[in-house]
Amino acid sequence: MSVCTAAVAQTICAPLPVLGGDVTVPLVTGGEVAYAALDYAASAPALRRVWDDVAAYAPYYGSVHRGAGYLSQLSTDLFENARRTVAEFLDRRADDQLVFTRSTTDSLNLLAAALPAGCQVFVFETEHHASLLPWRDARVTFLDAPRSPRRAVETLERALAARDPHGPALVCVTGASNVTGELWPVRELAAAAHAHGARIVLDAAQLAPHHPVSVRDLDVDWIAFSGHKLYAPFGSGVLAGRADWLRAAEPYLAGGGASRRVTRRADGGVDVEWHDSAARHEAGSPNVIGAYAVASACKALTEAGFDALVAREQYLIGKVRAGLAEVPEVRVLSLFGDDAPRVGVISFVVEGWNSSHFAAALSAEYGIGVRDGLFCAHPLVRTLLGDGPRTRGECGAPEAAPGENSLNAVRVSFGAGTPDEHVERFVDAVRELVRHGAKLRYRTQDGRCVPAV
Repeated sequence: MSVCTAAVAQTICAPLPVLGGDVTVPLVTGGEVAYAALDYAASAPALRRVWDDVAAYAPYYGSVHRGAGYLSQLSTDLFENARRTVAEFLDRRADDQLVFTRSTTDSLNLLAAALPAGCQVFVFETEHHASLLPWRDARVTFLDAPRSPRRAVETLERALAARDPHGPALVCVTGASNVTGELWPVRELAAAAHAHGARIVLDAAQLAPHHPVSVRDLDVDWIAFSGHKLYAPFGSGVLAGRADWLRAAEPYLAGGGASRRVTRRADGGVDVEWHDSAARHEAGSPNVIGAYAVASACKALTEAGFDALVAREQYLIGKVRAGLAEVPEVRVLSLFGDDAPRVGVISFVVEGWNSSHFAAALSAEYGIGVRDGLFCAHPLVRTLLGDGPRTRGECGAPEAAPGENSLNAVRVSFGAGTPDEHVERFVDAVRELVRHGAKLRYRTQDGRCVPAV
């Protein structure tokens, strides 16, 4: 436990209990060590509170919405109460819809399928592929990476001013970068979008686990996020926002649950009347446990208090950044500069090291789990890496193009469940690897860098 910052000087901020906190892993140098999970940006460990809630419900599991039995009715109430809980967590507007999906990617593909004909989409090249790629049936304008929040707003305003003013338009933007952790000026971008007659969807996959997110305050039209980044198990996501485009669109999936009434015509065909509620896009048996887990995580984060969670995370960010700054060979990647506000996501490269090799050594020799590569944000990482030296190292980067064997980075990410010891061990390991090198040789196997033992 540690005091977070002077702003909460009287508050002792302990990490929230998560699953896997007591897991040990073997080291190739011998012995075992407690696993340091520092890959929260990919998937955060489930909160123990969430897992306990799911386990308590599991014996009462039943089909939802049309069952007459007690367990079915109980599960229906639980599913719909979960919807209300998540809506409150997002400070959703009264007439907004909240659709449960599989993930952020699924949510944004659902919205892409619901775009009105002729819709223009504006998206920065800095986006995660989940928000960069779904807009295949729209007219898409890809905006260059801005080097400051102000430039982001100016870039969007210029693009929107030049658009066809007569058709619908949508802006897609992240709340926090999955590469740099930097916070984007969402409220200002939303104001720019609305001033030019466009709507805006917020990819909050990296923002919602770290900061409170209010649909009303940010004035976004839709918000999407994933349960597995919000300390819930895999397989659940959320799309919440304006109902009109969702009601007008064909169901995302056709099937039971989405249909209100199905009748045969005299000519042998079938007529379908679809629901105009969230059920329209929730065909099939829903992931009740997933929805309940997301709601449980929302409750847990709200009850823990975001002020304390944010303060502690800023304390950890400070420890990591200060430690990396002491190693001259390390270059931290940044779009907006060192002073930009950020969440606990930091990407970097190390002079003389291929990032895949460095990440493999952190895992095999120190029991530290980070991520290496281009992080499903290839244009952004390539922009941030620029034309720096290409160091092959002992292992190549599996996502790099031919001739770009080191075009990748290392990402360390953490959050509400991260103990101080994990980030301290990470900083010490970086320092040791740079000064003394890896203890073993490494080779590429099945696209991954592994110890050559």
